[in-house]
Order: sequence, then C-alpha cells, then structure tokens
Amino acid sequence: MKASRNLTLKLAAPADVAPIAAMSRELIEAGLPWSWTPGRVARNLGQRDTLVLTARDAERLAGFAIMQFGEERAHLSLLAVRPDYQRQGVGRRMLEWLTASALTAVIASVHLELRETNVGARRFYLLQGFAETVRIPGYYRGVETAVRMLREIRVKS
Repeated sequence: MKASRNLTLKLAAPADVAPIAAMSRELIEAGLPWSWTPGRVARNLGQRDTLVLTARDAERLAGFAIMQFGEERAHLSLLAVRPDYQRQGVGRRMLEWLTASALTAVIASVHLELRETNVGARRFYLLQGFAETVRIPGYYRGVETAVRMLREIRVKS
C-alpha cells in the first residue's frame, strides 16, 4: 500500500490510546512482556512533559511516537510505523516534528533505546543523525540487549 498524500501529523487523543498500545505490542514489544499497555499510554497522554504524536492516513493510524521532555534532553520512548507505510517518510516526518518541538523547548539532545537486533530501526536513526553510544545487555526484561542512541540537536554557539 502506498502512503496517502493526505497523511497528517497531530497530537493523540484519548481514542488513540488503545490503537497505539496495540501497535506498540505488535511492532515494538513483540516477544517481550507487554509494557506499553493502554493504561501506560493513557498516563503518558496526560503528562505535561510528554508528547504523543500520531500520523494518520485519513482515519487510519499509520504511525505514532511518544517523547518525554526534560530540562535539557528529550527521550524518545516509542516510534512505530505500520509496515505498509514504512520507507515512505512517515517516521522521518514524525521525528522532524518532534525535533522541532524539542528545539522550541530549548532541548539540547534526543535520546532513545532500541533492540540491538532491530537493524532497520538502527539504520533509520543513524540516517536521521543519531549516534550509537552504548549497548546494555538484558535491558529489555533481561531478554534482549538495547542500543542507546543520542542526537545533539541544539547548535552550540
């Protein structure tokens, strides 16, 4: 399926909680205990320091991202794009939107963790300017190694 030209990015609404949690379970947390349940997604949706972003093709949820903002750094907790929308710029557009928001909030860097075995996601983040900083064995419930990545976004003067 080709991505629609009508793809829109907007903040998530309460009705998005269950579909986001289901996408997380299917696309991010497969093979692990489910931690981004509807309750956890809903709690993040209600946090002042967290953005829950959706990418929609008409009414269909094509992707989502959840990012928390601190004083100087942001943490990208989740970013997922449905397989039939991957490699069409959806993830890049969401990441650009979140990065612009982080710059507006005077954030210096964006951090994330992902599965070491997720080669496609690692390549995506490297192409977006992230660098791998450390590997953390057993990070995912003692089951799988994580790769921590970092992108400096604020230009140093």
